[in-house]
Amino acid sequence: MTDLVRPGWLEPMLATLTERRFSDRNWVFERKLDGVRAICARDGGDVSLWSRTRHAMNGAYPEIADALAAQGAERFVVDGEIVAFDGNRTSFAALQPRIHLTDPKRARESGVRVFYYLFDLLQFDGLDARPLPLRRRKQLLREAFDFDGPLRFAQHRNADGERFFEEACARGWEGLIAKRADSPYHPGRSPDWLKFKCVFEQEFVVGGFTDPQGTRTGFGALLLGYYDGGRLRYAGKVGTGFDDAVLRELAGRLGELEQRASPFDGLVRERGGHWVRPELVVQAGFAEWTGDGKLRHARFSGVRVDKAPGDVVREA
Repeated sequence: MTDLVRPGWLEPMLATLTERRFSDRNWVFERKLDGVRAICARDGGDVSLWSRTRHAMNGAYPEIADALAAQGAERFVVDGEIVAFDGNRTSFAALQPRIHLTDPKRARESGVRVFYYLFDLLQFDGLDARPLPLRRRKQLLREAFDFDGPLRFAQHRNADGERFFEEACARGWEGLIAKRADSPYHPGRSPDWLKFKCVFEQEFVVGGFTDPQGTRTGFGALLLGYYDGGRLRYAGKVGTGFDDAVLRELAGRLGELEQRASPFDGLVRERGGHWVRPELVVQAGFAEWTGDGKLRHARFSGVRVDKAPGDVVREA
């Protein structure tokens, strides 16, 4: 490890989606967690939690900041995922009541119990761990912290990715992350980290909404898109997965973003359609992509505050 500047925000390493499943002794395989990515840095007594787009998250998850302030070295940077559980499965939807909170008191009183799964060590005690092989970084991470309270160590398996993937899907997990065991940590999307997904789910940009029908309040469906060559492509709509509270909250946000012109590239024919500035990012699961590039049987999972609209592309 080499000397570095004082700890602070570091751009996270991101995984690339693949349909290839494999086993390899030079790779490790971790459970893909359905939560919010979080970079945490401590510089002396101060602990800072950031989303992958550098939004401060201390107010939403104060118990995690407190736990990290109580242990480890005086200076470190770690990478991990903040999650909430629905039964024995991590659930992005279960995390929703806390995602937008900035008041630590409200966050603690939300009734949503959260955990921080640490899977990488980037800096420790003034030294840069990023050039080290992944296996060595994970070993140092395990030695550096007491994983109790809301802190958890992200376990992994060596070599046998195919069998682990079958188990993950049978348990209802989102999938696995495959990581090259000797890879250093570097910012941005990388083929050294790969996503094995059991389900189709990704982020989309909201470009509009439709009128509510019947007894529905707020809106009928969200009109979704993704960026392709700088243009917002229409991907279809999602009208399920909302409860009344979410409908009211999103309707208020959509009203603030409403505009006259469609943000989508090309004509979008949806009855009762309204357009919004493409600033809101949501996550949705779906059965498949149709031949004309639309979502089939989409279901809303939640709002994402940790991804910029311009970074949303079709995962393939």
